[in-house]
Amino acid sequence: MANSKIVYPRTGDIQTVYLKNVITRSNIKVGNYTIYNDFVNDPKKFEKNNVLYQYPINHDKLIIGKFCSIACGAKFIFNSANHTMESLSTYPFPLFFEEWKLEKSNITQSWDNKGDIIIGNDVWIGYDAVILAGVTVGNGAVIGARAVVTKDVTPYTIVGGIPAKPLKKRFADETIAKLIKLKWWNWSEKKIKENLWAIKSGNIETLKLYGGET
Repeated sequence: MANSKIVYPRTGDIQTVYLKNVITRSNIKVGNYTIYNDFVNDPKKFEKNNVLYQYPINHDKLIIGKFCSIACGAKFIFNSANHTMESLSTYPFPLFFEEWKLEKSNITQSWDNKGDIIIGNDVWIGYDAVILAGVTVGNGAVIGARAVVTKDVTPYTIVGGIPAKPLKKRFADETIAKLIKLKWWNWSEKKIKENLWAIKSGNIETLKLYGGET
């Protein structure tokens, strides 16, 4: 792919990066062409500033698809930020195993493990949005600015608010079904370029006419 090693996709713009090419953690996977913009901090420090409480002991993953757009300040908050609700107390006793003479191997009992965060392809995540552990965001979805996403988001749905709730679908159900079937984000770079006008047109029939189904 053309962006396999490029960090800054726009000449003279050091606020926007191809996210895949600044990731170092093995438990974060990002697809091609996904961008992150940060006008406050260095966007290359995404792992430190935006992926929070992802401690290696928990083995949870952040998976982000291709062609996503992530705005400044978006946060992904992982399981270790939680405090267990199963105990009679929310205090993380296992975390302070030395003080309480507990087994070090039981540290993860301090929090409830809700799973990985999975972001589909062609997802737009707005300014300062927060996505919590265990959430899956479907292909083509839009997360509004400063939304707090606590539940899964279906494909091509716009959500907003605290907690985030569905506001509307981007397209009719028939069009969404066709887009999910086409999976244009998996096409070759050459094929995407050949169909770029059709993709930008917003008309699924135009996309099919220009060879999108093959």
